[in-house]
Amino acid sequence: MNDLVFIHKTLILDVPRLMGIVNLTPDSFSDGGIYNNKDQALKHIDTLIKSGADIIDIGAESTRPGAATISCDEEIQRLDLVLKSYKQYFDVPLSIDTTKAEVANFALNNGADLINDVSGLALDNAMLAIIKKHHCPCVIMHSQKNPVYSDVLQDIHSFFEQQIKRCLQESITQIILDPGIGFDKNLSDNLQILKYLDQFKRYGYPILIGTSRKSFIEKITGDSVHNRLEGSIASNMLAYQNGASIFRVHDVASIKKALQITQAILKS
Repeated sequence: MNDLVFIHKTLILDVPRLMGIVNLTPDSFSDGGIYNNKDQALKHIDTLIKSGADIIDIGAESTRPGAATISCDEEIQRLDLVLKSYKQYFDVPLSIDTTKAEVANFALNNGADLINDVSGLALDNAMLAIIKKHHCPCVIMHSQKNPVYSDVLQDIHSFFEQQIKRCLQESITQIILDPGIGFDKNLSDNLQILKYLDQFKRYGYPILIGTSRKSFIEKITGDSVHNRLEGSIASNMLAYQNGASIFRVHDVASIKKALQITQAILKS
């Protein structure tokens, strides 16, 4: 398992690691409009870290289906609310959820440690150069607009192989793989990914999973977005058993306790 080496810190992946979600957006599916001012955002970040978050993942543009695209300037303006203050208060690695190279460069110049690109480094051709310049880890997430899958797992494998090759050609070796639960995938696709997640261990990179409060849970249980904790816990525990090592979640404290129990049982 590759550990994550940041400029000021190394995150050892010998235990499951939690990535706490912070959305500086008015329109994210779960918490849009709640943390889009500086004081509320910093307070929420503090709560996530005290609850056990090992990484904070900040997004300033909603990636929910149908969300409006915003300009680089607007995304940077939203990030600027907390980015330049973050390292004054916190020493937990900071991930930026963006698909734009200009935004990534601004964030990395102002204290960010990791780029989480939901396009899998496929949307902005300049993204690889920015990641190489800053020597930072990156997340390759699988996402395909309007897909017709004959085999969703094979499609993800093909995408990962292609994007890993591009990274290695640029001497980018700190890679995290995310199969993209809920991104242009139906219920069957999401369940197949979780059931066979261990297939993606073949690449030798950490696997990140993001099932927290996703709509596939509602399709099974009927629960609205703020009542999906049980589904989030169950899906993350299965993902851990199947090889995931980083968990992008809203409910850090609850998921951390569930992972502690699951880990203890599996190691007994």
